[in-house]
Amino acid sequence: MTAFSRRQALLATATLPLAPIMAAPAHAKADPQGRSMPLFHRFALGDFEVTTLLAGTRTTDKPQETFGLNASAEEFAALAAENFLPAEKTQNFFTPVLVNTGAELVLFDTGLSAESTGAALQATGISLDQVDLVVLTHMHGDHIGGLMAADGVTPAYANARYVTGAIEHNHWSAAGNEGFDKNVRPLAEKMTFLDDGGTAAPGISAVLTAGHTPGHMAYRIESAGQQLMLTADCCNHFVFSLQRPDWEVRFDADKAMGAATRKAVFGMLAAERIPFIGYHMPFPGVGYVEAKGEGFRFVPQSYQHLIEG
Repeated sequence: MTAFSRRQALLATATLPLAPIMAAPAHAKADPQGRSMPLFHRFALGDFEVTTLLAGTRTTDKPQETFGLNASAEEFAALAAENFLPAEKTQNFFTPVLVNTGAELVLFDTGLSAESTGAALQATGISLDQVDLVVLTHMHGDHIGGLMAADGVTPAYANARYVTGAIEHNHWSAAGNEGFDKNVRPLAEKMTFLDDGGTAAPGISAVLTAGHTPGHMAYRIESAGQQLMLTADCCNHFVFSLQRPDWEVRFDADKAMGAATRKAVFGMLAAERIPFIGYHMPFPGVGYVEAKGEGFRFVPQSYQHLIEG
């Protein structure tokens, strides 16, 4: 009988055929599923629960024609490159906000349509008819477009009452605007009108922030010693309008006032270190600002609102 050393045994094993292993079928690769984003983001603010809703997002071309009317092409491209953004395209987000105060459900703005905002609400487990109060920051179409159901005549929020700024409502009432006349005017009997500092609901107060529109309102939310600001359209882009608040925005009715409002609002938020939600900020839209150079730097929320106490 021939004796094998350990080394000989290992060598013999190494020369065994590998075909059975190589012939094993490969696992099929998964098909691409496409891009995705969550439809909502929810967190606690004191005793309140705040949910940002993704009611739509879209890519648009030529962002300088919207966010930098008085900037040179070179300035605009340089700022975009500095922030790792393309200069020729931008992504826009539409972000209504739902606040559960414990006593009622308060929805700020209604998006482009009841269907898109309703889909985001449904993802949270809330239906449109559960909303108690709808607060309109201003009357642009992407904020009032979801007030009516698909038939165009039935209020989408069947059980809600409505709040908006008096200056804003008065302006658009006389403007002959089709969107306002179709979506807002029929709700006048259910609407309460606020001036600067007015209370929409306990813990929710209006702040006049004119410029984007004549009576544009931001809202301060306060609960159990915590606060944030819903800035709506005070700022329309997290880089171009925050880092360069003097750059003119096409949709600002009064461009000089819009710039002054951006400086005042975000200067206050930076100084007091108050978080904010911007309607057109990158979803989920929640963050902070710090003063930087001639403007501000957007600091997206990370885990601040996940920590209790």
